[in-house]
Amino acid sequence: MTRSSTMRPAGRHPTALAVMLAAALVLAACGARESAPAAGAAPAGGTAPAAAPGTAQQGTPSAASPAGASAPAAPPAAAGKSGPRPALVVTVVRPERAELADTLSANGSVAAWQEASVGAEVNGLRIAEVRAQVGDTVKRGQVLAVFAADTVRADVANAQAALAETRAAVGEAQASAADAQSNAERARQVEASGALSAQQIAQYQTAAQTAQARLASAQARVQSAQAQLQSQDLRLRMTQVLAPDDGVISARAATVGAVVPAGQELFRLVRGNRLEWRAEVTATELARLAPKQAVRVLPASGGEIAGTVRTIGPVVDAQTRNALVYVDLPAGSAARAGMFARGEFRLGGSTALVVPQQAVVVRDGFSYVFRVEGGRAVQQKVRTGRRDGERLEVLEGVTPEAALVARGAGFLNDGDVVQVVDGVAGGAK
Repeated sequence: MTRSSTMRPAGRHPTALAVMLAAALVLAACGARESAPAAGAAPAGGTAPAAAPGTAQQGTPSAASPAGASAPAAPPAAAGKSGPRPALVVTVVRPERAELADTLSANGSVAAWQEASVGAEVNGLRIAEVRAQVGDTVKRGQVLAVFAADTVRADVANAQAALAETRAAVGEAQASAADAQSNAERARQVEASGALSAQQIAQYQTAAQTAQARLASAQARVQSAQAQLQSQDLRLRMTQVLAPDDGVISARAATVGAVVPAGQELFRLVRGNRLEWRAEVTATELARLAPKQAVRVLPASGGEIAGTVRTIGPVVDAQTRNALVYVDLPAGSAARAGMFARGEFRLGGSTALVVPQQAVVVRDGFSYVFRVEGGRAVQQKVRTGRRDGERLEVLEGVTPEAALVARGAGFLNDGDVVQVVDGVAGGAK
């Protein structure tokens, strides 16, 4: 019996396949050991990743790196956790003693010391010319406006004629009175001789008395005519509206061509260009004020005006419980009548503990400062008082030895780590 044998393919022989797999593993391990220094250190306990398609072959420089350049070394592991870093760089100051002015603040309005109303004194005349405008500085007696005076001049001429007529009548009456007096004297001289009867003598005496009465009446008419002439002369002078005092025109109602009645206001004048500040002060603070005190007035237009208390109002308003304090302002100041202004009455001075204004932080309606202790910011509540420029008085909450954050306090919170520069902290300069 013939034994037939069947041949197996070489690629499927178990022994050959195992040999090929072992050779591939050896080659892969050798290649990983040789490429590890060039690619960089692998993580501890990790396995080198397989090369991706298209990457540089082992031992061949990468195209992205210059020839001969070595890969950077991995950073060493951190030895431990680092310390806290400063949150903010700040400057530190200490409170200091300073002399501060004791002041009383108030609000009020600027008003004219006195205003003069200039009106028409003649009735029914036409304004022919206006010579003053709002803002003009005028002198006493300066012409502000002129009325058309044609009718007034005619009335003056009539009064002059009436005066002349009455004066002529007086002359005639004087002559008649002299003649009647003479006849009465002669009649009395011949009374004893009986040449004239008693009736005739009485008639002469009566005629003399009548002539004297007519003379007195004519003289009275002369006085009346003179008064009429003076009245018309006065009306003629009133056709020119004159400034009653030195000052500044604050309002003008006069218009060329207008016919105005007597008494109508044409101009308003601030006498002497003198202004005052009328401050409203509560009744409890009036006792601290007195005439001639210095006042620092700050008008809404800006700047500062040095004023002086002239007088204190005698009454307190029943609604607001405030009294008016009248403060004289110097001429030529920046204030204007009707302007709002605030001011400070200077009551004296005293020593206070002050800090820079920027060292005080206002949060939730309260004032705080930050002390520097052990490199950290400690929030401290304080009570503030007077303000003097960039300085602020601290009434309670800090001591002169405290190191306070000056610059950068607004960015801090309680417990923040800070780095101090250009200042003092814990007693160090």
